Amino acid sequence: MSKRNTQAAKTAARERLREERERQAKRDKVKRQAIVGLSVVAVLAAAGGIGYAVVQNNKPSGWEAAKKATLVKPAHTTGKDGTTVVIGKDTAKKTLKVYEDPRCPICAQFEQTVGPTLKKDVDAGKYKIQYIGGTFIDGDSDNNGKIEIGSRGEGSKSAMSAMGAALNVSPEAFLEYKTALYSAKFHPEEATDKFKDDDYLIKVGDSVPALKGNAKFQDAVRKGTYDAWALAMSETFNTNKDGVNGTPSFVMDGKKLTADAQGNAPMTVADFDKAIGAALKA
Repeated sequence: MSKRNTQAAKTAARERLREERERQAKRDKVKRQAIVGLSVVAVLAAAGGIGYAVVQNNKPSGWEAAKKATLVKPAHTTGKDGTTVVIGKDTAKKTLKVYEDPRCPICAQFEQTVGPTLKKDVDAGKYKIQYIGGTFIDGDSDNNGKIEIGSRGEGSKSAMSAMGAALNVSPEAFLEYKTALYSAKFHPEEATDKFKDDDYLIKVGDSVPALKGNAKFQDAVRKGTYDAWALAMSETFNTNKDGVNGTPSFVMDGKKLTADAQGNAPMTVADFDKAIGAALKA
């Protein structure tokens, strides 16, 4: 092989190497630009996400907004805010106030054990019942005459709102729905806030003939039509004059029904019959 050809081959090789280096340099530049671009996008996205989160966190919750919403009273109620809910025969001379919280496990125990007896008495005209619902298990409390939304859940309020939707259908639907909410089948553990789920509340409603597939009831639950009413009812509980601060509690003629010297509510049929019998005679 001649020296000329060898020199030419070396020159060509050097040229190919130079061109390859230039192409690699261009590829590296494009890659760096892409990385920088993606980093900028990521930073902007993160900043935007943080900004969105701040805005969302500063927005009032649905229940905070409900405090300012126009209150819609369910049918079959009386009183300024429709928070007087009295059910029973007009001929009944006395009224039993029933204080309950939808998430209360002891209320569920009472309803499953004594509830049928209470309903039988009301149907027989022995007395009326006045329902007063609280939402303290959600952490809600009174703040100088105004409801203060707590941070322990939403289920009591959501269930109360759904009960308002049931009451708007009929008093009978209200009682049957309340019974279903407290039933062994549907009542959740206190720590499990299932009642905050509209779909679950509608599922419970489907167990009540008057509410099954009832579009008006379901629409009211999903839209929170009676959310403001639920808060007003809760505040009625919080500011009660009967000295009630726990559930379940029962009051007739200003006196609590108790089963023992400790002031515990009657939780068996026998204790309830004894306590209500004495209250009716008083």
